[in-house]
Amino acid sequence: MEQPRYIAIEGVIGAGKTALSKKLAEKLSAKLVLEEFENNPFLEKFYDDRKRYAFQTQMFFLINRFKQQEQFNQEDLFTEYLVSDYFFDKDQIFAYLNLSGEELKLYESVFPLLKRNLRQIDLVIFLQASVDRLIYNIKKRGRSVEKNLTRTYIRELSEAYNNFFFKYSSTPLLIVNTTDIDFVNKEDDFDELFNQIFRKDRGFIEYFNPKIKV
Repeated sequence: MEQPRYIAIEGVIGAGKTALSKKLAEKLSAKLVLEEFENNPFLEKFYDDRKRYAFQTQMFFLINRFKQQEQFNQEDLFTEYLVSDYFFDKDQIFAYLNLSGEELKLYESVFPLLKRNLRQIDLVIFLQASVDRLIYNIKKRGRSVEKNLTRTYIRELSEAYNNFFFKYSSTPLLIVNTTDIDFVNKEDDFDELFNQIFRKDRGFIEYFNPKIKV
């Protein structure tokens, strides 16, 4: 495997995508790309009433993510490292979970037209965690926009992510079980994960399950 230059970190809400992206970008002196979820005016309404606001929320995210990712087609070709806390394909996970009927047909007609114009990612890191750990992390950070997230929705989203990445083969993929590690506050955990990311013998698709330290 060639050393990845463009790395995207993915996972369910509360998995630690942004925290890991920031630490990884700092260590690599990389350009950091963060998802602009707070700019979506429909998001809080969606968490209150998923069915009513799903389409507006989804299409806003789709266009916003495309505009942000489109910037990296040329201007960062000479940047050594680029680290993002999301990747464009993940938009589909939410679409298939929340849209239906004519809304989904319209979405499916737009998504591939946008995707084909975007730069290919070198490595996707999927942070996997238990529902209990995800809910704990969400409550701990206390974002007001997430106050109405239900356990049911987190479980559905977790299952959707797992199904998506079980079938995913478009780019190199590293799946990391993060339930029992703390790469934010424990440098040993972060260093172990960093070494896995840049392991010279890493395969195209790998699963990393860190040993619990006692």
